[in-house]
Amino acid sequence: MRIALEEAALAETHGDVPVGAIAVLNGEIIGRGRNRRELDRDPTAHAEMMAMREASQAIHHWRLDDVTLYCTLEPCAMCAGAMVLARLPRLVFATTDPKAGAGGSIMDLLNHPQLNHHVQVEAGLLQEEAAALLVNFFAKLRAAGERGRKLRVASDEG
Repeated sequence: MRIALEEAALAETHGDVPVGAIAVLNGEIIGRGRNRRELDRDPTAHAEMMAMREASQAIHHWRLDDVTLYCTLEPCAMCAGAMVLARLPRLVFATTDPKAGAGGSIMDLLNHPQLNHHVQVEAGLLQEEAAALLVNFFAKLRAAGERGRKLRVASDEG
């Protein structure tokens, strides 16, 4: 999870929400990801998606059997859906997402009884560190106010 937190910190350096993820197979990192929505101008460029894509390329298969994904934030519905479709067996996340969490807080897509695959979920590993990254990021955005939004738009156009 510490490495996922490092990925999250890197996301913030390019203006993205600081969320990071790593995919681990047999004790080895086979995929890394961090939010890149702002950087790539891609609504699907979430940390989890990036880590799972890289992991799939590393093992040459879309099924992520025996892979554990570590993420600093509870997945959204898109990412949780991708985890189910990839047959990910296990997810460990640091902090819940009270606005968009699909791993047990708002909804539990990862263990929906009608889906053909369920993901074992462990929550709370390094929760305080992950939550602090997010709280600080959004506090800076609020403090920047309109100036921060204008800077962000200008950097997107440049």
